[in-house]
Amino acid sequence: MRILVALTYFRPHVSGLTIYVERLAAAWAQAGHPVTILTSRYRKDLPPREDTGGVRILRLPVAARISKGVLMPTIGLEATRQVGRHDVVSLHLPQFDAAGIALRGRLFGRPTVLTHHCDLRLPVGLLNAPAHLAVQWANHVAALLADAVVSYTQDYAQHSSFLSRYASKLHVIPPPVEVPDPRSEDRAKFQAIRRGKGPVIGMAARLATEKGVEYLLEALPSILTRHPDAHVLFAGQHEDVLGEGAYARRLQPLLQAMADHWTFLGVLDPRSMAAFYEACDVTVLPSLNSTESFGLVQIESMLCGTPVVAADLPGVRQPVLTTGMGRIVPLRDAEALARAVLEVLDHPPAATDLRALRERHAPASVAAAYLQLFRDLGAGTGP
Repeated sequence: MRILVALTYFRPHVSGLTIYVERLAAAWAQAGHPVTILTSRYRKDLPPREDTGGVRILRLPVAARISKGVLMPTIGLEATRQVGRHDVVSLHLPQFDAAGIALRGRLFGRPTVLTHHCDLRLPVGLLNAPAHLAVQWANHVAALLADAVVSYTQDYAQHSSFLSRYASKLHVIPPPVEVPDPRSEDRAKFQAIRRGKGPVIGMAARLATEKGVEYLLEALPSILTRHPDAHVLFAGQHEDVLGEGAYARRLQPLLQAMADHWTFLGVLDPRSMAAFYEACDVTVLPSLNSTESFGLVQIESMLCGTPVVAADLPGVRQPVLTTGMGRIVPLRDAEALARAVLEVLDHPPAATDLRALRERHAPASVAAAYLQLFRDLGAGTGP
């Protein structure tokens, strides 16, 4: 089965969406299904074509940026070529170009599955309002034309203003998560980082508005009253995050005030991430809105035996609720976050059935669920 995947950004851009697609595409390729990624060449130093692990990446030139999106003049021509050459189309929202690609899937008789990763919210701005409307319109057209719509959880789908309109097409497939064994040198590095520090609180995210980093910063003084040597390790991109310059500047006073208890680690490779999770006593996900639909990092943390404190958001709360490995806290409540972190530090919850959790989210299992959906939609039977 030849699978065409379309999304706005792909590696080396790092986000939950790109990690999801990377894992899924690799699992399809390992199962013997050729995969093509159709995406933007959002940086001019990136190669227009690349083959990696059986996955072919086509990066199209970008003429302009609008907010967090891009304009690709050749996307229509290339999408027409690629849809005709593949058996199924896998679209990943939010994506402005999804409508045109879904239309081609319909015209060519190719089963088209739309995976909705999160609701779209753009920062306030003169150009962002029309950009938001345009992308929302395109996403709705794509959903109308698609044969099926996938959500990570039923919880998120029921509360999403977008997904709730397409309940008749909805399929729930858990997101792919894998955590490799950490290298011994990575474990040693994190042991050295921990030396002389008290409890370690981890956060794995981009420094982005929707992640609620300021609430962890505001919670730290209360945590430090009981654990004066507590320290935060922040794994993920924290400099030059696309569209988040103003947010980073706004956080600077808080970061400077907590500089002795906060370390930025930057973007880590998967094995280093595993060592990071093992080094943490608890990880937090204080996200603010529906741009966060699940939080893959929660499962990664749990698979390494580390409990999680997460925001009470649809979808985001599910990993803790289904495993019991952590606490759920109200949104935008630094004191509640501090109390929950202290509860987990003082009384760590028992580990869940990690084997079952790993199997549920294994990329091979998720890829197989998609393949079955493609077959049910008639993939390979012709237009």
